[in-house]
Amino acid sequence: MKPEFNIYCDESCHLEHDGIRPMILGAVWCPEQKKDEIFIRLKEIKLAHGFKSSFEIKWNKVSKQKLDFYMEIINYFFDDDDLHFRALIVPDKSILDHASFFQTHDDFYYKMYFDLLKIILSPEFSYNIYIDIKDTRSQSKVKKLTEVLRNSHYDFEKNIIKLIQQVRSHEVILLQITDLLAGALSYFHRGLSGNSAKLKCISKNSIL
Repeated sequence: MKPEFNIYCDESCHLEHDGIRPMILGAVWCPEQKKDEIFIRLKEIKLAHGFKSSFEIKWNKVSKQKLDFYMEIINYFFDDDDLHFRALIVPDKSILDHASFFQTHDDFYYKMYFDLLKIILSPEFSYNIYIDIKDTRSQSKVKKLTEVLRNSHYDFEKNIIKLIQQVRSHEVILLQITDLLAGALSYFHRGLSGNSAKLKCISKNSIL
């Protein structure tokens, strides 16, 4: 049996006409056998700061009142050698010329997911990939992404990519960590500075 990893993917500012230039795709991954231990520790941090275990960690919730909590979450991420993060940044999606490439923005979105994931994947391991659910029509694109990634790694026996599954972020705590880190990158690349708590989170441990 190959060592197995779980990858948790999320995005920030991915909509074509949202008026925001950068688009961020992020992935957090860890050994599958360490997943439960990590989930438990993150829930313990929530409880220690007075939140319910069901409280959803999100970048848009970072505030002065919750700063200590989010700083501890970030510290934990950087201190745990089993946790890893990779991001793909599109600096200015407003200048993309989809028509010249016979594609829609939705097609481009999943091409960027391919570019994000192809660097992480190795034939020595197997992977379960979880993507934050985008909309009710995205399942066919996820199926195509699965097919393309498997073909690119000659994974015809499905030994490398075991599955790519859409999930809801409030149900998967490591997907929430991806939201947090991708959100920090988005805030930085948008040149924002109005939230001092978010700036402290960004500067902590050289998150960027």
